[in-house]
Amino acid sequence: MGIFDRIGTLLKSNINDLISRAENPEKVLNQLITDMRSQLAKAKQEVAAAIADEKKLHAQVEKEKTQADEWQRRAMLGVEQGRDDLAKQALMRHNEHRQAAQGMHETWVRHKAESESLKASLRTLNDKIEEAKRKKNLLIARQKRADAQRRIQQTMSSMSDTSAFEHFERMATKIEEAERKQLAAAELSEELTGDNLSAEFAALEYDGGADQQLLELKKQMGLLSSGGSEERLQLSDGEDDDIKDADIVKEEG
Repeated sequence: MGIFDRIGTLLKSNINDLISRAENPEKVLNQLITDMRSQLAKAKQEVAAAIADEKKLHAQVEKEKTQADEWQRRAMLGVEQGRDDLAKQALMRHNEHRQAAQGMHETWVRHKAESESLKASLRTLNDKIEEAKRKKNLLIARQKRADAQRRIQQTMSSMSDTSAFEHFERMATKIEEAERKQLAAAELSEELTGDNLSAEFAALEYDGGADQQLLELKKQMGLLSSGGSEERLQLSDGEDDDIKDADIVKEEG
């Protein structure tokens, strides 16, 4: 199983575990991003190790090439010095290093291609994680909006429930009924045990006529002094005396 296959398996396992626990969506998304970044860090380490192996292999190829070139130079030196035996041995060493270089070069080419593929996959994984982070913010915003709408709906539903108001009105009715019963009981008690003489006099003393109401209104408006009613009453009394005197004189005449 490749690096990124293992990462995909781990992420899928983590996602299923989080979803099965039915946690808060925001916490789930944040945890998923954390897991993705953790797996990305591990993938970077493994890709870096693969690149290091590729570079080491490339260095060995170059070393073998250098050795092959060096033995070829020595073979040429042996020929120049008339030492064909040494030249022949040098050529044998040259061929060994050249073949080793060729074999390592082929391995290095394949390894380099795999390293480039890993780096491309790593960039793709990083881009997907960055996209997931952006989507996470949008998803969290959508979740919060859905939660707000749900709370509003619950509030509206509770406001449409009139049971509390109905209980309140029933209690108000009971209290008013109790007050009426108490007033009736007090009135009945007064009639049975009390002296109604004061109440009867109070009724007689109250003048509810229009004249009295007009005087009271003028007082309130400041058109009459507080003694206006008394002066009117005195004037009325004097007029009555004059009328009585006039009647007496008329009878005597």
